[in-house]
Amino acid sequence: MTMLDTDYRNRILAVKKKKNAVIIAHNYQPPEVQDIADFVGDSLALSRNAAQTNADTIIFCGVHFMAETASIICPEKTVLIPDLGAGCSLASTINAHELKAWMTEHPNAVIVCYVNTSAEVKALSDYCCTSSNAVKVVNSIPKDREVLFLPDMFLGSYVAEITKRKNMYIWPGECHVHAGIHAEEINKMLATFSNGEFLVHPECSCTSSTLYHMATGELTKRGHILSTEGMMNHVRTSDAKQFVIATETGIIHRMQKENPNKEFIPLKEDAVCKYMKKISLEKVYNSLVNDIYEVKVPANIAEKAKISIDRMLTIL
Repeated sequence: MTMLDTDYRNRILAVKKKKNAVIIAHNYQPPEVQDIADFVGDSLALSRNAAQTNADTIIFCGVHFMAETASIICPEKTVLIPDLGAGCSLASTINAHELKAWMTEHPNAVIVCYVNTSAEVKALSDYCCTSSNAVKVVNSIPKDREVLFLPDMFLGSYVAEITKRKNMYIWPGECHVHAGIHAEEINKMLATFSNGEFLVHPECSCTSSTLYHMATGELTKRGHILSTEGMMNHVRTSDAKQFVIATETGIIHRMQKENPNKEFIPLKEDAVCKYMKKISLEKVYNSLVNDIYEVKVPANIAEKAKISIDRMLTIL
């Protein structure tokens, strides 16, 4: 950490206490931002943290849809995001108008939206889900009901494969970072790291290849498809000493910090989300001091979106 970062860190701690604020950060945030946060985790963990905190203000170090979710869950709190440009390539692949048109083609379907969506899309959905509970959410829906799953096609394909559901339709959206992690990288790393465990996020385009390698025996005991928090839990309890990580590289900071005696290798060095990296300590400090930028979901949208989010939070 630079002297400037240390200075901002000290200022942040002082202002945070004075304003009764809490800082929560996603696993993909820059290391210095993770280190200043009160909570670090994936979308589901951060949603729960937001719901349980007694703070008056939440500084959300993540991307915009996550701050929206916190605003929906905690309407009495002030939710701030340090950079309004922290968007999401996956969330932007579908909007409310497009979802309504899709719904008219399947009028009796149950709508399951990944948490990486706007508040307007969540308001139209029956269930929200994260990568850690998507399979459980879909399995909770009667088998005879059609399911519209959106917006991530790789996560959707993974869920369809695991649940063996034949009446599930998947929106063709993708995260630009995870879509760039290909099967070729898995094949190369299998040969290079013969003793390592492979941890793959279900948003990755290499998920199908991973399932294939697991089925053929190449990854039977050392291949795992997990959410980011699932990855954290696995490396903490695993006896393995080396892990190949197929997700955004920001998570490796927390992994190394919590497991200093283990080795973590990114499957792809440049798997970096430019939106997650927009937030800095300077911006966190500016957000705290000047109360910017507030994320507030209109009450009529928040009320409907909260139904799908609450259903997500009850399915573990």
